[in-house]
Amino acid sequence: MTGEVELEDKVLVIRRIYVRLELRAAPEHREVAERVHGFFAASCPLYRSLQAAIAIKTELVLLPVELESERPR
Repeated sequence: MTGEVELEDKVLVIRRIYVRLELRAAPEHREVAERVHGFFAASCPLYRSLQAAIAIKTELVLLPVELESERPR
């Protein structure tokens, strides 16, 4: 997550928040993940609380699923 702040009356104010959601999922689950990403914010208390005051953008990044043999021990 990153944010952008601006100076307002000598006070730093958060104006924009960028959230990068990384999800490990098999390619066949992409459609479901994208659909959920499209509506999850409406059910997120933090998003709903802040959206009127701060611009929030989210990005969904699907990562490949690691095979059990590829995981570090």
